[in-house]
This record gives sequence, C-alpha cells and structure tokens, in this order.
Amino acid sequence: MTQSSPIGIFDSGFGGLTIFKQIRQLLPQYDYIYLGDNARTPYGNRSFEAVLKFATEGVDYLFKQNCPLVVIACNTASAKALRSIQQQYLPAHCPERRALGVIRPTVEAIAGHTSTNSVALWATQGTVRSDSFTIEIAKHAPGVKLVQQACPMLVPLVEAGELEGGGLKYFIKKYWGQTKAQSPNIDTLLLACTHYPLILPQIKALLPESVRILSQDELVAPSLKEYLTRHPEHEIKISKNGGCRFLTTDACQHFDHLGEIFMGQKIASEKVDL
Repeated sequence: MTQSSPIGIFDSGFGGLTIFKQIRQLLPQYDYIYLGDNARTPYGNRSFEAVLKFATEGVDYLFKQNCPLVVIACNTASAKALRSIQQQYLPAHCPERRALGVIRPTVEAIAGHTSTNSVALWATQGTVRSDSFTIEIAKHAPGVKLVQQACPMLVPLVEAGELEGGGLKYFIKKYWGQTKAQSPNIDTLLLACTHYPLILPQIKALLPESVRILSQDELVAPSLKEYLTRHPEHEIKISKNGGCRFLTTDACQHFDHLGEIFMGQKIASEKVDL
C-alpha cells in the first residue's frame, strides 16, 4: 500500500480547525493530517523560545508523517516560530519541504478591503505583543494604519462553549469601544484569531454595518490554493485521496467534543506524543 503524502495542519489547539475547515472545503481532493498540541496550549503566554520549540516539534512530527507541506495555522506560532523554521530548520533538516503561516496571506488580503486605510485587528495578547501583523503590513500594505486590540476573554468564552449570551456580547462591545477609541475612522476589522470565526455572527450583529469584517479562516484557504497553483513542484507531491486524520497531544475525548464544534462535524482523533 502506497503511503499517503498529506498536507499537514499544525495548531496549538483547536483554533486551527476553523482554518482547516475552510481549506478542506476549498481543496477537498487532498489528504490531510491535523495536529493540535492541546497538551501545551495556549501558546500566547509562552516565551519566544518555548513557542519555537513546540512549533518545531509539531512541524517535525508532521514531516515524519510524510507531509511535504505544513500550514502553521496558529497566529502565535506563525509570529514567533515560522521565520526560524523556514530559515534555519528546513534548510538543515528538510530542504525539499515547505512550512507556511497564516499571517502573511491575511495581511496581503487587507489592502483591497479598506477605503479609509484604517484597519482594526482583534487578536490574542500574544499575537498583539508580537507586532507581527504591524511588521507584515509595513511590508505588504504600507499605506494602511493598523489599530491592534487584544481580546483576552474571547478565546476562553469560545472554548467554554459560550457562543452566545450576555457575557460574550459584553466583551464584544467592550473591545469595540476600546478599538474605536484608538481610531474613529476604522472601516475594516480583521479577526486575527482562529477561534473568532465561531462568534462571527455575534460580532457582526453588534458592530456597525459600515464596518467590513474579515475573518482569517476565509483568507488563508484561497491563499493556499494560489500557492499550490504557483508551485506545482510542491503540489504534485501531495496525495489526493480526500483522506483526513486528526491528532492531538491531549485527551481525545475532549478534542473530539470541541473539535466537533469547530469543524461542524463529528471527528475521531488519535493521541500522540511530540
């Protein structure tokens, strides 16, 4: 039996499942392995060295599962580890393989969506502190002013299953008020956390209709499709049987329960050690 060569999706936990869901819907022909490092989540409050170590271990594990390409679907890992993985780990260990992140494709999509060039970003504290989006916008959309807002309570609410209700509404209103206080001319809000697509309807309902809301999961999948079109030498290495495996470093029962919420379908995961 020929070994599959799937696309690997790596995340610190559950959030990357929203990215993966969109990728799989757009590109259903490929095989996939999703790996969530749930035993060590969250990454947001970890040091640069810890995130680099964890992300490298996750990517390395997926390469050992014969993945020719890995998408790091975690903003914190993309911010703190991707560059080192691409510039140091890959050339030394796997020069023929590729690792992609989620920040650059998100930034590249921003410029065409704002008329005032004033864009707000909602993310975790770790992503905001990294300034990765600010750096990438300076490179790829230099005319855009970015207002960053950390939203520390949204991820815990999502993972607690509170996708509606007064608590969620309170914090959405609070964070929007803090965002507007930084810049009144914002016409676009980028949701730069992979958990936020699950509460997108609530965010849309509470923000002005004039504000365009971009959800990261909807931006990454088309970017991956474009990448594979531009790089047939990598695309040809990916097996195309429509298969999928879910791996977690923590308890499978917990992963399967929350994973069903994120994916919108039942999943059966396997526990692994990195």
